[in-house]
Amino acid sequence: MDPLSSLLSGIRAEGSVVCHAVLAAPWTIRFADAAPLVMISVLRGGGTLLLPDGTERTIGAGDTAIVRGPEPFHLVDHPTTVRGPRAAYEIACFTESADCTAQELAGIHWGADSQEATALIVGAYRASGHRHERLLRALPPVLVVEEDAEVCAWLETAAADAAQHSAGSQALMDRLLDWALVCTLRSWFGKAGADAPSWYRGLADPVLAPALQSFHDRPAARWTVASLAARSGVSRALFAKRFTLLMGRPPLAYLTECRMDEAEVLLSDTDLGIAEIARSVGYADAFGFSAAFKRLKGLSPSGYRATTAARPGSLLPADRPLSVNPRPHLP
Repeated sequence: MDPLSSLLSGIRAEGSVVCHAVLAAPWTIRFADAAPLVMISVLRGGGTLLLPDGTERTIGAGDTAIVRGPEPFHLVDHPTTVRGPRAAYEIACFTESADCTAQELAGIHWGADSQEATALIVGAYRASGHRHERLLRALPPVLVVEEDAEVCAWLETAAADAAQHSAGSQALMDRLLDWALVCTLRSWFGKAGADAPSWYRGLADPVLAPALQSFHDRPAARWTVASLAARSGVSRALFAKRFTLLMGRPPLAYLTECRMDEAEVLLSDTDLGIAEIARSVGYADAFGFSAAFKRLKGLSPSGYRATTAARPGSLLPADRPLSVNPRPHLP
């Protein structure tokens, strides 16, 4: 599996919320649900994202924005709207204080439905497990991709189907969001250029790509700099120099980071023993694996597993009911 496919394989929504909102200006939406990712597709009209660090990002018809959580942020029709009278909405999908069910958000129309109104598809993403955390580390706080008009129309139709609350509607919403996120992220990685992670840029390099593909196909194999260089058909010295220049660290350091990232997921999301995890990420014994994991992550594997199990996170148990607060209010 190539690195991008491996990263995107962590996208698996569970109990997500997808809604179709129509907003008549002036309006603001506050996203306060601490969701790991929020996806906003603009069908018509547009608005401005106001991020916690003060960044403003305009999005228009055909744009899909993905905002990385968990900090609250706003989407407004215009930046000045937040200082005047407006219809103010809040989405708090995964908070304990929300007082209505997730299904009440799906398909809801806020304001008047007219050609002048802004129409959005909003997806609040709740992941299952911890694998998505690796993806979050690779993303900027917000990314915007221009979608094809046919994709936007399909999203609107699918969201309307999900709003019917028939059997399987939650599964439909989850898979709809998975599909939209994967497509949008794949497009963004392809256009990100210098903003893309180093491993993605490496896949476009004719020297590094064969070695990176070989490693990610078989991460547990006994790779050396010499064997990776042989995959690329260059000398060991040339490979090591080029790898360090483009990837920002030596080949074996990159291999260790990837293996420990996978070990984090296995420690968090499975009951596999330490020795089993060690073998699955390329270590012959648990002792060598534990030493490498502690050196890179700062905790022993067992200590990391205990800490992950004890810490409260943005992920909720599978049987936890979702709730939202889509009710408008005037300040």
